[in-house]
Amino acid sequence: MLLWLAEYLAQYHSGFLVVQYITLRGILSVLTALFIAFWVGPIMIRKLQEKQVGQAIRDDGPKSHLSKAGTPTMGGALILVAIVISTLLWGDLENRFVWITLGVLFIFGAVGWVDDWRKVVEKNPRGLPARWKYLWLSVGALGAGCALFFTAQSPVETQLIVPFFKSVAINMGWFYIVLTYFVINGTSNAVNLTDGLDGLAIMPTVLVGGALGIFAYAGGHTEFATYLQIPYVAGAGELVIISAALCGAGLGFLWFNAPPASIFMGDTGSLALGGMIGSVSVAIKHEIVLAIVGGLFVLEAVSVIVQVVSFKLTGKRVFRMAPIHHHYEKKGWAEATIVIRFWIIAVVLALIGLATLKLR
Repeated sequence: MLLWLAEYLAQYHSGFLVVQYITLRGILSVLTALFIAFWVGPIMIRKLQEKQVGQAIRDDGPKSHLSKAGTPTMGGALILVAIVISTLLWGDLENRFVWITLGVLFIFGAVGWVDDWRKVVEKNPRGLPARWKYLWLSVGALGAGCALFFTAQSPVETQLIVPFFKSVAINMGWFYIVLTYFVINGTSNAVNLTDGLDGLAIMPTVLVGGALGIFAYAGGHTEFATYLQIPYVAGAGELVIISAALCGAGLGFLWFNAPPASIFMGDTGSLALGGMIGSVSVAIKHEIVLAIVGGLFVLEAVSVIVQVVSFKLTGKRVFRMAPIHHHYEKKGWAEATIVIRFWIIAVVLALIGLATLKLR
């Protein structure tokens, strides 16, 4: 929106042309989303407390969580508001990637919001029935896959790029839509599983968003893409703005979500943010790299899968409780210790993922 205004004003003063630079708009996007989160956060927390929209705690979970009962949830709406406003202000609204990503963010956020509402307001422990949740998440993921497939402007946009190799690309054809579906849905559910401790999910999400923003900038710039030997995707650079907004909104939310949390993001935030970073990774052709930079989310999801499969096949549990962060709680680790150590792992994985830019 402000990009259009700057282009109009540039005919009167050339100084406004500086707004065209993605790097500047990325920085402004971070700061705008951060400011919105700081401004809206206290208002939202107060309103949720007045409406008694508080988190219910599982009886079979760690006993240390019982004191968190009643903490306002559905705080993911705070993150989504900050991301959307910042993106609309600083993004190029003629860019298809921006609208596809915002579409995923909206649909997945809406599904999470309905699920949270039914759990904490209507006191329905089932929340949104699994079949309906699965249906609408699938609609969002398949819709994004179809949009990306049918608007692709070059063959590389429907290929699967293998990192660490200079010229290994698999032509996916129609299966590209299926790939997109699994990446977006898989990432969404993985982030959702990670969201179990104060601050645990949001900081790795910020790190992944920042890393994807760097990939988007390099992949959307012809010279950088050529030099780094990564796929060039025209227009993908604009995803820097929405990735930057995620970083700013996430850090703003962390201010209130840091232990002891004043608000939880709930499914409203975790499903939406996971879907968003999944869609960005597909758009910039770094689906496999996402599994590296988001390795913590993969670990959490795999721990649940291993636990379920092991129990069904052998009747025994591999972990004391899944996802794996609860396993360490059961072992006696302090919550803050788990969160900080998992953050460290997320930082290391993000750096390894970024290293793939040169290791080819």
